[in-house]
Amino acid sequence: MRTAVVRVGVDPAGQLTPAQLADGMTRLRELGGAAGAEVVDNNLPAMPPNRREAELLIAGDDPEVLTRRALDLCAEAFGTEPVAGVLTYISRGTDDDARGVLAGFGLAGDVIRTVDDDGWDVVHVALRRADLERIPESRIHTALEASLNCEVHIRIV
Repeated sequence: MRTAVVRVGVDPAGQLTPAQLADGMTRLRELGGAAGAEVVDNNLPAMPPNRREAELLIAGDDPEVLTRRALDLCAEAFGTEPVAGVLTYISRGTDDDARGVLAGFGLAGDVIRTVDDDGWDVVHVALRRADLERIPESRIHTALEASLNCEVHIRIV
């Protein structure tokens, strides 16, 4: 399963005091821990109001579910109406990460990992020709290599 970094603007109106922000982060860590989410240690009181974003690491694949969970946790912790920020995924270079990149493009494909003669990972991905008619192979290839940090070969089936 992938790990998402869910960013949430916790004080969009800029009305919380530094003490309220610090207390909110403490509460968010408690709530997040109980909910299986890890909270990145951001110094919210030092941030300008437009950058007061909490970052939660949550395992899962559905961006809407992950965002809703983070928003609910932040609303309870800070007593505000938080706003969703950007959601990204942490990549550990696993086959699940490769499948997640493909899913981000709306694709599914077979992922097979091998090792070359020098001991380096090579990931082979089989994609349908019809899928490559709507998304350039180069975009998929670049995204996979960036996420996996290894050589990627795409085979069209």
